[in-house]
Amino acid sequence: MEESPPAAVEPVYDLVIIGGGVNGCGIARDAAGRGLSVLLCEKDDLAAHTSSASTKLIHGGLRYLEYYEFALVRKALIERELLLAAAPHIMWPLRFVMPHDPATRSALVIRAGLFLYDHLARRKFLAGSKGIDLMHHPAGVPLAGKWQHGFEYSDGWVDDSRLVALNACDAHERGARILTRTRCAGARRARTHWSVDLVSAGGHSSTVTARALINAAGPWVADLLAVQLKVNSSHSIRLVKGSHIIVSQLFTHPFAYIFQNPDRRIMFAIPYEERFTLIGTTDIDYHADASYVSIDSDEIAYLCEMSNRYFKKRIGPSDVVRSYSGVRPLLRDDRSEAAAVTRDYWLELNTDGAPIVSVFGGKITTFRRLAEEAMDLVLPALGSSDAVRRHWTDSVPLPGGDFGGRSFDQFFARQAASRPWLPQPLLARWVRAYGTRIDRFLANCERLEDLGAEIAPGVYEAELRYLVEYEFAQTLDDILWRRSKLGMHLPSSAADAIALWLTENTSANETAAASVQDERR
Repeated sequence: MEESPPAAVEPVYDLVIIGGGVNGCGIARDAAGRGLSVLLCEKDDLAAHTSSASTKLIHGGLRYLEYYEFALVRKALIERELLLAAAPHIMWPLRFVMPHDPATRSALVIRAGLFLYDHLARRKFLAGSKGIDLMHHPAGVPLAGKWQHGFEYSDGWVDDSRLVALNACDAHERGARILTRTRCAGARRARTHWSVDLVSAGGHSSTVTARALINAAGPWVADLLAVQLKVNSSHSIRLVKGSHIIVSQLFTHPFAYIFQNPDRRIMFAIPYEERFTLIGTTDIDYHADASYVSIDSDEIAYLCEMSNRYFKKRIGPSDVVRSYSGVRPLLRDDRSEAAAVTRDYWLELNTDGAPIVSVFGGKITTFRRLAEEAMDLVLPALGSSDAVRRHWTDSVPLPGGDFGGRSFDQFFARQAASRPWLPQPLLARWVRAYGTRIDRFLANCERLEDLGAEIAPGVYEAELRYLVEYEFAQTLDDILWRRSKLGMHLPSSAADAIALWLTENTSANETAAASVQDERR
């Protein structure tokens, strides 16, 4: 006898997605754009964990060629081009310099690797690689004198946490329901549906019905399957911690560095937030609670030591102005070194009842392709039409990225000409963060006073209201560290002022804001 879904006030969703990192939000966007009804729940904030703790790169993964991951590198290089076109406000090309250390890898091996990197996929935005003389190259000036030769190649930079937020925004505006600070407490499986129990941070419980589940819980993917969902799996993950430090800038030129450390690990040094240098990462196995991860003193010492190996300007632990760590849920394989574990992903479809797709592994560069493949897996199990199965995210910009064929500089110049009353540094920050979506909070503004009160230096009410209403920001950290990096630049008193504004403007209006967002769906 056919089972019927339980009676519920909530609608029956085509998909419930568990996890608000880049993979979960990418899948929500793809599914909503195909017309499916979608609910995404995230136990914390969007990109609160792994997806905001990356090295901020859209890249093919040059070092993966050393492990013969040619298919992964090609896939990532193809995605690199698509993403650079889709979001030119939060992603842009970056040239990397690799000083050559003959003791680690031969020049012939590096040249062969760079040749493959240049030609495994078509390049539209990025220049090819070349050998360089560091004695006469701008990137050679900050380096210790022994580095005389090197190589230069292209990859891309990304504001990782904003990438997640933009996917969630697009999903929501295409009909998805996004619930942050809402955990999946459990689920019951029938032949045709799932009953999913949700609990908000405030303790409110509800049950929703879904035709299929997507398990995009990142470091918790295996635990979610075993404990909350009671589903067996043939795959597992290996948790690898990657830590980064931020110091005052070690160089002023626009190039980034990739270094080959003596232990064969790779380290990046990247221009960061105009006045800083980002250094990482560490790649060590992690066995503790993924909800509470932080850099340890040994990692700080390692990154400082490696930085001092390459740069004239020496640093120590006291020079670290900020650090962050993330746990990467890598697809478990038989490689002994954490740095060598594959960054590819596996999508596991289980149809022993209502379907569920679980995401194992992955990297930020391939999130869009992963989302597309996840939909290709689950849609046939739902009996969806051919029209719903059509791919679309490879040609549609992310919110704010529709520059109409103009470059970022051209778009910025046009904005500056049409809004001469805005201070240029403020406009530059807004265009980088929001792209064309600045019209959402500047449409009726003709002077600074129209932006509302200046809550902190360069932070106006209009922007804060936008982040709360459109980008699911609720707390101080959401605003200062994930929707922006204002925390790197504002005085300590600014945090108190923004926190007070949030208290006065969000708690009383929470229900109204939720209603506005529901109407927008």
